[in-house]
Amino acid sequence: MHRQPIESSVLAEVGYDQKRRLLEVKLVSGAVYQYLDVPAREFMALLAADSSGRYYNTNIKPSYEYRQV
Repeated sequence: MHRQPIESSVLAEVGYDQKRRLLEVKLVSGAVYQYLDVPAREFMALLAADSSGRYYNTNIKPSYEYRQV
C-alpha cells in the first residue's frame, strides 16, 4: 500500500485502501499497523485534523481492530 508522509509527532506515514477499507499507519517509532474496516471519512478526518496524532490516539486506535505488520 502506498503511504504518504504526514506532519505529526506520532505518525510518520499514513495510507488508505478504500476498496478494502484498510487504514495503514507508520508510527515515528517505525512500527506499522493496519486498521480494519475503517470508513473513508475517518481517513479524511485524520488528514484534516489539527493534530493527526491526537485524532489517531482518540478516534482510530481505540475504535478499530488492528494488526501489526
